[in-house]
Amino acid sequence: MDPTTEFIVGLFLLVALSILVGEVLSRFGVAALVGQILVGVVLGPTLFGNALGLVSISSEFTGIQFLATFFILMMAGLAVTPAQIRATGPSAAALGVAIFVIPFVVGAGVVRLLYPTFPTDETLFVSLTISITALPVLGIMLQEFGLSDTRFGAFLMNSSVVNELCAVTMFAVLLRLESPSGNLWVDIAIAVTTVGVFLGTILAVHMSLQSLRKLRIWDRWVDRFRLTWRSREAGFGLLMIAGLGAALYSQFLGLTFIVGAFYAGLLVTPESAGRAGHRTISIIFNAITWGFFIPLFFALVGFGMNFTLIGPGLLPVLAFATLAVYAYFSKLFVGAGFTRTLGWAPDESLCAGTLLSSRGAVELAMAVILLQEGIFSTSIYTVVAGVGLLTTLFSPIAARPFVRSITAARRAEAERASAIAESLPPHHLLSDGEIVARR
Repeated sequence: MDPTTEFIVGLFLLVALSILVGEVLSRFGVAALVGQILVGVVLGPTLFGNALGLVSISSEFTGIQFLATFFILMMAGLAVTPAQIRATGPSAAALGVAIFVIPFVVGAGVVRLLYPTFPTDETLFVSLTISITALPVLGIMLQEFGLSDTRFGAFLMNSSVVNELCAVTMFAVLLRLESPSGNLWVDIAIAVTTVGVFLGTILAVHMSLQSLRKLRIWDRWVDRFRLTWRSREAGFGLLMIAGLGAALYSQFLGLTFIVGAFYAGLLVTPESAGRAGHRTISIIFNAITWGFFIPLFFALVGFGMNFTLIGPGLLPVLAFATLAVYAYFSKLFVGAGFTRTLGWAPDESLCAGTLLSSRGAVELAMAVILLQEGIFSTSIYTVVAGVGLLTTLFSPIAARPFVRSITAARRAEAERASAIAESLPPHHLLSDGEIVARR
């Protein structure tokens, strides 16, 4: 086959099989991304890639993986709004910081013990990538378990938002440190200053939009744009321009394009784009991202893995398994322990810990960038992506019995409240507080 045909065949197999296998696994309560990554592993160098001749065209996938990474990080930003961040209560914010900082700091020591030959920067990056809770995956699991519209689900989503903001910002700092000046403190000062400049720019844009909205100037501009702009789907086009501009800005500052893509998505809200425009943009963006780029991205993540490079013998396998166990239980213990201090029931706390243990798009996007930048070798990349695969596979399975217990407890509570209400005279209406007091 000629190179173009080989590329199209490989792309077809990755997209088609990842969508089909992901759909099949999702029907058994397993996150679709698990199936999508497994498809890539099967078609990659670990198993049948060499026999099928697909490994030879892996370089052609680099550009399309870049585009998929950009779309996914921007979608992650679109899922977060400044209003949601402001509305995050102190408890949810503290949980979000805790489930990042503690696994990250302790994880650096664990990675150092398991892989003593890793340089310091690789150790920190590995620890960082395994400390991120997957916001989209968490949202999907909460929706599948019927918890997305509950106070429990909202609390976990807000915590995950804070966790993701911490992780992306720390990633920017560590990546900026990859350009050393020879003095550690100078490097840290430059990194923090650079990130501060970028975040200050994002905040300035947000505050400017807020000020224009208060003066009703921005809304008039948006309405005039919608009425006068003749190009089709111009709103989506401007979103792409804004996202690419922010990605270029963060790349220029040495923070990599995914940081800009994420924060650009955060600035696109119903207020900044207009409710009708935001709804249209979201529909188009989600259709493209979920329908094509996400299955392809996760398939390419698996395609880039090579488990044969983890190392011969039992010790490398034990190190990988230990890291996966740590990644899972560090989130579980911190999430469950923190929520217990808030007075949550044991089942609710354990459910929260298991759900927060899943990894996903942001972690793997960082791993892809680190591989492309030459910071991760293929073996390290395989370890990180493999940890994400295992924790995301196990998280919904482990959470299911706790979800059933929570659902049963809430159903019993609702039945008791209904029985109390029915036992009262029709003219005697009690408030929620009075019902609780009677119980």
